[in-house]
Amino acid sequence: MEAVDRPRLTIHDTRWDGGERDVVLQQVPVLPEMPAALANLHSRHRAGITAVSDERRRITAFLSLPQPEGRPRQKRALTTAQLAQGCGPTLLCQLLGRPGVSLTPACDPTDPQDIERFQHAITFDDEDQETPVIAYVLTRLMPTLRHTGWAADE
Repeated sequence: MEAVDRPRLTIHDTRWDGGERDVVLQQVPVLPEMPAALANLHSRHRAGITAVSDERRRITAFLSLPQPEGRPRQKRALTTAQLAQGCGPTLLCQLLGRPGVSLTPACDPTDPQDIERFQHAITFDDEDQETPVIAYVLTRLMPTLRHTGWAADE
């Protein structure tokens, strides 16, 4: 398969002076050519990172889903099966297999339930700098990348 040149997407993890922290797809001054659904994600659907305790943080696991009219829509209440499908089941399992990372409410990502809807969160250790970025990519960016054909299905 021939490699396709794609513009670089930059995820920005911001720590604000007031102590807040969030992750977002960074808006650049001039967007390169890309599908509208992907361009519409830039600087939208920030994922806030909040304290669970002094040692633990969490990021919400909402899905940003592309819409025909352009702007993505956040789906907040999901079954764990919907979350796994939106993120990619294998990728979600890899994320949750990282040391200190868990999903709340707890579930088995290899056998997700498809009945009850929850507002999920991914919890991780305070010093873990990679997990919030990976979680953002899987929940906010991956559904659009798949929709536009910029990511392979698992």
